[in-house]
Amino acid sequence: MEKGDSTTINITSESSKERKGKAPLLAAPVMAATTNTREDGGNKRGIAIFDFVLRLCAMVAALAAAILMGTTDQTLPFFTQFFRFQASYDDLPTFTFFVIANAITSSYLVLSIPFSIVSIVRPHAVGPRLLLIIFDTVMVALTTAAAASAAAIVYLAHKGNSSANWLAICQQYNDFCQSTSGAVVASFIAVVIFVFLVVLSALALRKS
Repeated sequence: MEKGDSTTINITSESSKERKGKAPLLAAPVMAATTNTREDGGNKRGIAIFDFVLRLCAMVAALAAAILMGTTDQTLPFFTQFFRFQASYDDLPTFTFFVIANAITSSYLVLSIPFSIVSIVRPHAVGPRLLLIIFDTVMVALTTAAAASAAAIVYLAHKGNSSANWLAICQQYNDFCQSTSGAVVASFIAVVIFVFLVVLSALALRKS
C-alpha cells in the first residue's frame, strides 16, 4: 500500500509539472493575437479619422466651386441701344452642368459624414466602408467630368481659338474669367481629395 501511494503521488506531481510548463506556451499566442487586433483597430481608426477630415475639406472645395460658378455674372459698363454685353454662367450649358455636379457632390459629402463617423466608432465594420468607396468612385467620375469640361471652356475664354474664329473674352470680362477659373481650381481640388478618399477606403478594406 505504501508503494502504491507513493506511485500515485509521483504521477500527480509530474502531470502538474507538465501543465505548469505548457501554460505559458499557450498564453503567448493569445496575447500576441490580442495585441495585433488592437494595433489593427488603432490603424483603422486613424484611417477613419483622416477620412473624416478629408471629407470636410472636399465638401468645402466642392461647395466653393458651385457657389463661385453659380454667382458668376458680369455686365460690361458700355452698351448700345440694342445690345447689352453680359456674361453669366447659365449662358453656357457646360457651366450649368458644372454647378449641378458640384452641388450634387457637396450634398453627397454631407450625407456621407455619418457613415464616416460610424467607421471611426466601429473601425472593423466593412459595410459602411464598402458603401463609401462605391459612391466615392462615382463622385470622382462626376466631379472630374464637370471640372474637365469647365476647364476647356475657361481655357477658350482665356486663349480663344483662331482656327474656329473664337475670340478670347477675358480681356473684357476679367471678373467673369477670374471667378470661373477659381471655381475650376476648387473643383479639381475636390477631385484630388476624392482620389485620396478612395485609396484610404481601399486600405481600410484590405486590412479587414
